[in-house]
Order: sequence, then C-alpha cells, then structure tokens
Amino acid sequence: MTPLSYDPDNTGLVVVDPYNDFISEGGKIWPRIKDVAEANNCVPHMLEVLTTARAAKFRVFFAMHHRFREGDYENWKYLAPIQRAAWHRRSFEYGTWGGEFRAEFVPAPGEIVASEHWCSSGFANTDLDLELKRHGIQRIIVIGLVAHTCIEATVRFAAELGYDVTVVRDAVADYSDEMMHAALEINMPNYASAIVTTHDIVAALAV
Repeated sequence: MTPLSYDPDNTGLVVVDPYNDFISEGGKIWPRIKDVAEANNCVPHMLEVLTTARAAKFRVFFAMHHRFREGDYENWKYLAPIQRAAWHRRSFEYGTWGGEFRAEFVPAPGEIVASEHWCSSGFANTDLDLELKRHGIQRIIVIGLVAHTCIEATVRFAAELGYDVTVVRDAVADYSDEMMHAALEINMPNYASAIVTTHDIVAALAV
C-alpha cells in the first residue's frame, strides 16, 4: 500500500454522529451497537483520531443526524424506514442527554458543525459540502456511526462530489459483524480511496 500522507491545508476530519444515544452507556441505540463497538474499541479510536487531528491542526467537521423534535415527520407523505424508526424511537431527541454530543466529542472553538442530515448522508440537504469547499478541503477522513448507514452514505456522496475519502475501519461500528463486513469489505471500497486502521491514520496525521 502507498504510504498514507495528508496535508492539513486540504484535508479535513469528518466526525459522524457522536451523540450519547449512539456511543454512551445508557444511550437508546448503544445496546444495539455495543458488542461491535467494544470489540474494535470504536469510541476510544474515534477519540484518538480526533485528538491527533486537532493536535496536528487538521480542520474538524461534524456531520450530525437530525435530532428528534415533537411533530417531526407527522405531515410527511413518505418516510424512509430508517426515518420511521428514528421517529418511533425518538432518536437523538432534542433537549435530552441522548441528543447531546458525548462529552469528549463536543466541538472545539472554530470547528464546524454542519446542518443536520435527515436520513443518512452527511451531505444530503446540508451545508457540509459548502463548508468543506469554503475551507479548501478536497480530502476527508471519516469516523463515527453507523458503518452501513450514515458512514457509507456519507462516503458515497463524498465520492460523487469529487472528494478523496479515507475511512478509519476501527473508528466506526455497526449493529453486527455481518453489517460491518458488508460496509467495509464490499461496499465502501468502491468509493473510499483508503480504508485504514486508527494506528495507520494516527501515524500519518502526526508526521
């Protein structure tokens, strides 16, 4: 494999959905993701990548899922199954602990929080592409949740928009090993230029 190399002038870290509901004990979705996330140390790896990127002066962007508010979806004619599930579970409910950033992932001053995505892609109907372009970003490194939904959808959309994409395989998680395999071994290799480990990306960013 070609040695990994990233320029902080044109590379940004995109952190997807670090909500308490996803990655904290007591979160609504954590029980579904816990086994896979703990097996690959997803949350500690996410934090390690984020901390390294900050120390190396890479720009950080957050792509966050829409937080449930009372009345959401009620007058929509059609809902995707994933949206219907979020509605019924009140996932990431606005004004609740579950809808807050996990403490270690609260954006630092100057970091960009894109407008919330309503389905899976961090780009669809948000200002993430605009913010990346305004900051001169052409390459992105993606970490967060969930591998076969929001991560994969964001990676696919990024490739369509012309970004070079790296996914950190042990800084994402999913509901099962089968879903992780499908996302990381079958689907995303078509769109991500590199799918690497936390060890690899930390070494590359810290140079």
